[in-house]
Amino acid sequence: MAIRVAVDAMGGDHAPEMVIPGVIRALEKDSELEIHLFGQEDQLHSLLSGSSRPIERLRLIHAPEVIGMGESPGAALKNKPDSSIHRGLESCRRGETAAFVSAGNTGAVMAASLFILGRQAGVKRPSLVGYFPTLQGHCILLDAGANVDCKPEHLVQFAKMGSVYVKKTRRKENPSIGLMNIGEEPGKGNEQAKKTYELLDKEEALNFVGNIEGRDVLRHAADIVIADGYVGNIMLKFGESVAVVVPQMVGAEMSRIGMSPEDQQVVARALKGVRDRFDFQEYGGAPLLGVNGTVIIGHGGSNDLAFENMVTHAAEMVREHVTESISDALSA
Repeated sequence: MAIRVAVDAMGGDHAPEMVIPGVIRALEKDSELEIHLFGQEDQLHSLLSGSSRPIERLRLIHAPEVIGMGESPGAALKNKPDSSIHRGLESCRRGETAAFVSAGNTGAVMAASLFILGRQAGVKRPSLVGYFPTLQGHCILLDAGANVDCKPEHLVQFAKMGSVYVKKTRRKENPSIGLMNIGEEPGKGNEQAKKTYELLDKEEALNFVGNIEGRDVLRHAADIVIADGYVGNIMLKFGESVAVVVPQMVGAEMSRIGMSPEDQQVVARALKGVRDRFDFQEYGGAPLLGVNGTVIIGHGGSNDLAFENMVTHAAEMVREHVTESISDALSA
């Protein structure tokens, strides 16, 4: 059965130029995929006419307005009802498409998703997924920045939604869950952390392994790391900086000690392999869990590879019925 994915062609620092080749590759890779591309028709037709590959299963839908990366989400939501974000999400609400993908204004995508699709039954706060490479592959982080202020019951819901997501998309039957804290022992942390620990410890359906510290994340202390969006976003941005700054530090040190160019090239190749594991382009965007539909939000700097992986990831979530399974888990 065909899976239709709505794509915001105008969202991102390099849109729509990077969107077109990305979605075409996704279509070539998945014969059951269909793309509804929302954006300014003149630009999209011009880019598609220059493609050397035949384009099938791709439909253009005109959306005359564009929400800029720096615009206020509230103002954009009110003043630009014909934006590519609005029209793409409306197609999901009407059931014309099964998922929505955008690398546009994150706040606007989240606000519009809540306004147009609404929350799933029982969900108090939708949560944004983040990713960290680890010694055993990677772990996910909830929340990555959608909710700056959280109550303990919100964090417990993040754990439940994250557990479903990992089971369905990572094929891990009993994923471990760790609570980000300033110490491993029960009773550590602020009042939010203490109460969250108590609640998670009572959830028999969750594989809660206790508190974990920041130094444990890259060692894969848990498959799922739980934190409020304030802490989670700081962690995520710090992780992004590691991939850029550490190779620069190593390069400066190699020059300082006079390492030969040949040896520097060997080290540089190894560093590239590590840096690539932090590359957001590879992870297929950040799912917004807890809304009535499948929504993937990409990094503003997404290139064609990132768009390809976002579309593929969205289709996988639809196939695995992630949204429906989250509803089942929360109702249980």
